[in-house]
Amino acid sequence: MSSAGIAAIVFLAIVVIVALTALRQSINIVQQGTVGVVKRLGEYRNTRDPGLVIIPPFISSLQYVDMREIPVPGDRQEVITKDNVVVTVNATIFTQVVDAKQALFSVKNFDIAIDALARTALRSVIGTMTLDQALSERERINTDVQEQMEQVTDKWGIRINRIEIVEIAPPPQILQALALQKQADQEKRARILQSEGQSQYAINVAEGDAQATVRAAEGEKQAAILRAEGNRQAAMLEAEGRARAIATVYSAITEANPNPTLVSILQLDTLSKFADSDNAKIVVPYETAGLMGAAQVLRNVLDGQASS
Repeated sequence: MSSAGIAAIVFLAIVVIVALTALRQSINIVQQGTVGVVKRLGEYRNTRDPGLVIIPPFISSLQYVDMREIPVPGDRQEVITKDNVVVTVNATIFTQVVDAKQALFSVKNFDIAIDALARTALRSVIGTMTLDQALSERERINTDVQEQMEQVTDKWGIRINRIEIVEIAPPPQILQALALQKQADQEKRARILQSEGQSQYAINVAEGDAQATVRAAEGEKQAAILRAEGNRQAAMLEAEGRARAIATVYSAITEANPNPTLVSILQLDTLSKFADSDNAKIVVPYETAGLMGAAQVLRNVLDGQASS
């Protein structure tokens, strides 16, 4: 084969290779979840959505940018708190590109930039908090770090969706001190609960005794009231009986139209009842002298009736 033939074959091969390369560069497929940024001679031209993208070969290029949310796990780093305690912090940052042009042309490598920015923001936020605050206020740390990062990432066309603190680890001696403090707090709470229980028990017992005393006093009061009512009713019934007896006797005497002789007989009857009593002494009133005279008159009358 002559040199001219060889040159023709080489030229033909070069043409085929160039054609294939041009075809490969001009025909592109952008996958769902990404966009294609078209640059012509190094200058931004436009942003293409997912699908088939055809661009001029050699003078244009297509760079893919992932628009999905991407979790960026951070490395463990040591941070000094406000009370000078060194803690190890690890966080995961969820980022998402919202402006492909800004993400490519505002910062050289936004992945490295976000990692460095997150480290700085974590040191800044935790440095304003004590150890107790850092351990108990993770939501506050997440919010403050996100706010600080968004002030910069908004210019890069990147959105910080959320930040999750994975770990905040104090030194071993601090952990031991915290464990002792936790144990002391638990014992304190147990003693407080025990004392409150005993106090409540004493209060319940005292209230029970007080209620029992009140009920007993109310019972005694009610019993005394009932006894007094019974005595009053008994006295009233007795007085009423006496009044009726006296009224009956008085009515009987009044209806009999008594004369001095009958009165004398009644007085003698009463005196005889005194004599029949168990008393050792009998006190005879002064008016008894007239009663003796009446008895003498009564005897004379009886004697006169007997002789007749």
